[in-house]
Amino acid sequence: MLIYKQELLFTTILFVIMAVVIFATKKAIRRFSFVKAIDVNRRKVIFNLSYLIIYITGGSFLAIIWGVDHRQFAVFISSILAVLGVGFFAQWSILSNLTASVILFFSHPMRIGDRIRILDKDFDWTGEVKNITGFYLFMKTDDGRDITFPTSMVMQKGIEILANNDIQEIKPED
Repeated sequence: MLIYKQELLFTTILFVIMAVVIFATKKAIRRFSFVKAIDVNRRKVIFNLSYLIIYITGGSFLAIIWGVDHRQFAVFISSILAVLGVGFFAQWSILSNLTASVILFFSHPMRIGDRIRILDKDFDWTGEVKNITGFYLFMKTDDGRDITFPTSMVMQKGIEILANNDIQEIKPED
């Protein structure tokens, strides 16, 4: 009666498995982010990356279930990657900023809300980190200026993380 009965059954099973994996991943990320005190914005990025991995894996299994020819699928994926590679090579600064953002996100101790000093011989930039996006670090300096740095530049400069009591205030003596 149904021509694709087995494929539909496997597709349904795959979607159920993906829903369970997404639920378990969401719960694990929430628990991990609570234990490690990860900022809400960073948690969103982790959620999005995990969803991307789950959906790509699910799409690959879906292609296998429905009998997509592996050679044609490999040619299709490699063509997409080649186009993306040429685009990123043409805009290498975009790729370097994205890479720097990933490095800052996962391995740099600086977090949103931290007071930092960017070590530069020409400028004295000291202030609070307001946001770190895929391309820029936003900072409010002590003198009230809003400064935006490309993340690749932040990786090239030295950064000193200041304790909150390092605020340079002069208190009148009693």
